Amino acid sequence: MQLFYEPEILVNGGVLSPEESNHCIRVLRHQAGDVINILNGKGHLFEARITDASPKKCRVEIQAKKDEAAPLYICHIAIAPTKNIDRTEWFMEKSTEIGIEEITPIFCSNSERKVIKPERLEKVIIAATKQSISLWRPILNPAITFSEFVKKPFAGDKFIAHCQEGNTVHLKTAAQKGNNTLILIGPEGDFSEAEIKMALEYGFKPISLGRKRLRTETAALTACHIIRIIND
Repeated sequence: MQLFYEPEILVNGGVLSPEESNHCIRVLRHQAGDVINILNGKGHLFEARITDASPKKCRVEIQAKKDEAAPLYICHIAIAPTKNIDRTEWFMEKSTEIGIEEITPIFCSNSERKVIKPERLEKVIIAATKQSISLWRPILNPAITFSEFVKKPFAGDKFIAHCQEGNTVHLKTAAQKGNNTLILIGPEGDFSEAEIKMALEYGFKPISLGRKRLRTETAALTACHIIRIIND
């Protein structure tokens, strides 16, 4: 199924964005009268007929709508962006395909990357949302420092995955089905001792993702997959 993405399709008069309009009309060569499928990332999938085949401002008329209820639980991964941003983008893509509700980039003491381009990450998430036919697009929050993030309230279970000795409780045992879950995933050099201590002080519980040491993006995807399996 070929999908187009327009989050404001219900309130903007049925107009696709310039990027999606160009893809629809110039690249895929759709014409007025053609029926296309559009998702808004907010739980709705629309069947719509093109009324104005403009490559800059394609306009459609909605013919039918499919709704999907909001997720009953939230899986929120807070991840330190990797030095090679391609690996972070890979996580964004694959976690969206698997099913994740919220992602927050966090800058830690050992982070090798202190700058990200959210516009690029948003494009990766949107493309993965369309590819996987997900009616709900994950929320990408603005990047934030570790110390600021752990102080924010969260209604659910909070975990920190770190590599220090003695961290033996596996996420699959600690996580509870049906609960909102927030998991902190550190940078290549792991969280600092001070960060781990701070997280514990703010109610995060230490968890393991297994015996092997995983790359940041692999650990984040593993955590996401475990939560999905527990709830599916």
